[in-house]
Amino acid sequence: MRAVRLGAPASLDSLTPTDLPDPGDPGPGEIRVRLVASSLNFHDFAVVAGMIPTVDGRIPMSDGAGTVEAVGEGVSDFRVGDAVVSLFFPFWADGAPPQHAFTQVPGDSIDGYAREVVVTPQHWFTHAPKGYSAAEAATLTCAGLTAWRALFVDGVTQPGSTVLVQGSGGVSVFALQFAKAAGARVIATSSSDAKLERLKALGADELINYKDVPAWGAKALELTGGRGVDTVVEIGGAGTLDQSMVATRVGGHVALIGVLAGIVGPVQTALLMHKNLRVQGLTVGSRAQQLAMIAGIEANGIKPVLDRHFPLENLADAFRHQMSNTHFGKIIVDI
Repeated sequence: MRAVRLGAPASLDSLTPTDLPDPGDPGPGEIRVRLVASSLNFHDFAVVAGMIPTVDGRIPMSDGAGTVEAVGEGVSDFRVGDAVVSLFFPFWADGAPPQHAFTQVPGDSIDGYAREVVVTPQHWFTHAPKGYSAAEAATLTCAGLTAWRALFVDGVTQPGSTVLVQGSGGVSVFALQFAKAAGARVIATSSSDAKLERLKALGADELINYKDVPAWGAKALELTGGRGVDTVVEIGGAGTLDQSMVATRVGGHVALIGVLAGIVGPVQTALLMHKNLRVQGLTVGSRAQQLAMIAGIEANGIKPVLDRHFPLENLADAFRHQMSNTHFGKIIVDI
């Protein structure tokens, strides 16, 4: 089968198309999945760029979607022909995350989905949303579930809530779509007026160009009549956290997801205390949370926003497109 491996030292230039043996038939409790699509996340880039160490020859990509080709003895959740999508944490079923779950992430600490076929335990996948293509389903594993957890698991987004989203990457666009489906008001930030207009077309109620308005936290306060937003979907990290805390209401929630604007930096602890803020780090979610998200997607008819498609053999070019920061929504890899 066709696949892509990551060489050592890790870099985009060490992503190498290769042929691997077919994994064969599924054993008891296993399914064989013909993979059709994956999608890019910053986490995947961090692996292939060497920021997250892994072994020589690792098969990258945490997202995978396709069709069940065969089922092993005792499989009850799936049938041949089912459309399925992978889990970021295949060993986190429900409840609080077990420590070992974080050490077994596809495309990172174990082989991922930059390949044509996998044979895995059935709990590594869920059904894809009804009516979704494989490309659409592949966007959910990391970005979709991260946004869902930020708003509805760690947060209490509901009709009348106000949510601030940063930029136009996969997590932010999903958060905008989910928040609007829940009846929330959304403030969107970007450095691009063109991208802000696209966010407006998706339902964003207020727009802030943070290049024109560096103190965008104070602007968000102004837009909420001085109250502040209920939740910030924080993808920047150290470089944007202070502005996020300024933007948030007393007792509000900052969902700390990314590090695009810095890994470490000073924090205004006085502001954190004064506002009684909850700044919570999160990394994707559990299988139960993914099932809840899919039910919410189906109930509301939500479809992901897709950017460009790249063939598996051109995976490095897909990451170069990601690095250009010109994309809007999710970049797809066709397998």
